Amino acid sequence: MGTIYGDWLKEQREAAGLTQQQLADRAIMTRSHIAHIEAGRRVPSKEDARRLDMALNTGNVLSSFLPQDEDVSIAEYFERVRVLEQQAVAIHEFALAYFPGILQTKRYARAVLGAAFPPVSEEECDRRVVTRLERAKILEDPVSPVVWALLDETLLRRPVAGGDVMAEQFMHVVRLGEAGRIRVHVLPFAVGHHPLAHSMLKLMWFEDQPPLAYTEGGYMGRLHDSPSMVRQLQHRYALALSQAMPLEDSLALLRATAKEYGRHD
Repeated sequence: MGTIYGDWLKEQREAAGLTQQQLADRAIMTRSHIAHIEAGRRVPSKEDARRLDMALNTGNVLSSFLPQDEDVSIAEYFERVRVLEQQAVAIHEFALAYFPGILQTKRYARAVLGAAFPPVSEEECDRRVVTRLERAKILEDPVSPVVWALLDETLLRRPVAGGDVMAEQFMHVVRLGEAGRIRVHVLPFAVGHHPLAHSMLKLMWFEDQPPLAYTEGGYMGRLHDSPSMVRQLQHRYALALSQAMPLEDSLALLRATAKEYGRHD
């Protein structure tokens, strides 16, 4: 749907005789954001669509045909998120059941994706693993994006694979934390109920666009661009983070848990 919408925008812009930069200036947006929308990599917020309609004198055409949340599958949502990850300058993750995708090792990713229901073929599982490992390449840059991982203790205690796979996964995250590439904090059971107890959360910040949030739970996922909702989710993350273990204590717990899994393989 994003590509179709982008095509509509491009047709309207070209019919008005405007370059992407000229439209961006009129709509109080950036040229790169216009380019992302036209290429189908992003869907504009309601406010963006309203400003585009005003800039192009299209009434409410672009606002009316804005893709609705209920029309977008979780796969389509996450395809947007995958692209946005590559553009983000900062990512804050909260993980409840599994380690965040960008932190997963190959064997851990295969175990998680292999447990999908309905089951997927070996070929499809291989494709998904490759995609997940491609996402993780953003960590090869030593500085950007800044990544924080807030991990519920639940994911430490519920194995999704054999002990050696789990130990490898834990030590991968420990090494990233020790190297200063990510910050990792464990939210312990002792905290009890907390503001993020019901779903995973990904917060993203960008150089030239407002921040976004993505939530996922069960078989539902949603990308949030409403400023008020994004702020609310940022506040929830901050509250949960304030109850988490410090960095060094979290890394020590991850190391100890890795040893436990290694002993009981």
